[in-house]
Amino acid sequence: MLEQVFRDDWGRVVASLVSYLGDIELAEDSAQEAFAIAAERWPRDGTPANPTGWLITTARNRAIDRIRRARALAAKTEQLERDLRHESEDTVDETTTFPDERLELVFTCCHPALALDAQVGLTLRTLGGLSTEEIAQAFLVPFDTMSKRLTRAKHKIRDAGIPFAVPPDHLLPDRLDAALAVLYLIFNQGWGDGRVDLSAEAIRLGRALTELMPDEPEAHALLALMLINHGRAAARFREGDLVLLDDQDRSLWDERQIEEGRGRLERALALHGSGSYVIQAAIADLHIREPRDWAQIELLYGRLEQLTGSPVVTMNRAIAVAELDGSEAALALLDGLDLDNYRYYHSTRADFLRRLGRRDEARAAYARACELAQTDAERQFLERRLRSLAS
Repeated sequence: MLEQVFRDDWGRVVASLVSYLGDIELAEDSAQEAFAIAAERWPRDGTPANPTGWLITTARNRAIDRIRRARALAAKTEQLERDLRHESEDTVDETTTFPDERLELVFTCCHPALALDAQVGLTLRTLGGLSTEEIAQAFLVPFDTMSKRLTRAKHKIRDAGIPFAVPPDHLLPDRLDAALAVLYLIFNQGWGDGRVDLSAEAIRLGRALTELMPDEPEAHALLALMLINHGRAAARFREGDLVLLDDQDRSLWDERQIEEGRGRLERALALHGSGSYVIQAAIADLHIREPRDWAQIELLYGRLEQLTGSPVVTMNRAIAVAELDGSEAALALLDGLDLDNYRYYHSTRADFLRRLGRRDEARAAYARACELAQTDAERQFLERRLRSLAS
């Protein structure tokens, strides 16, 4: 129960505390204390009727204690004590509701004063509740590097007085790209390890962005991309094993969500969108249509490659090329790509080598992918492929 509450409410609790305290580090530390207290008390006393309100109130009380112990921010302490004079984690009004301030937290973490990688990492930590280790894996950087990056970002927000607020209308367009990048990485982190709740959270925030900026095609396109992919979530795993797209049970797909995604894509195109998320959403849609139009997929990947210059996009274009021109042509595209620490590069290359009958090379590539696998489901899938190539 508590684990589910953590996944569902961590972002809300932290966002509420940041709004109240104006300090991300203090908010995170106080939220962690509140969840630790809940882990001790809830199994004994029962889960409160209003878990989110209990956690926020408890975390605010822990923040008061921290402020008092530090003998600092006396005025803030007095204000907090006045507001909470008749509240505690044991007596919280079960009807108390707190505003959902996660969108403000996104834009705070995506402030242009912060580097983009810090923006994304900080939002994954504060909003998504990912550990520093998980974020480091997503960025393919050492744990210590990411830890220092997050700490610097929090201090910069505090010391520079970066506001906890949705930007005014005239600043919103300039801040959108960073916010979309944040949501995309949150979604991908959830998608990659099967944390459907995290992907759903990215979709929820994507909806909020499209409501806030209804004429921005890239916001609609990112939401379309997430919805189309998330519509297949129930079919991606079978008894804990990863299931590839072609082997998925389509009866498990959420057609309503997929159609909503296609509607969002149509909206983005109607707004004359032609950016990277529009292209990716169109590719995702083509992948789930039958028969699959590999020529159109390859064309769109080529356009995306020109737009982004990303080696990961080149790798994905190679998959389409393999269907059109064979695995030798696809391998030629992969040669020279600087993706040695990217697990999907090695599994993709291994599949091409397997098709060509180059079994020893395929085994080595699958083994390298296994070393980099981040979930048990991925590792089990790759190990099955390795066993299938056993002499």
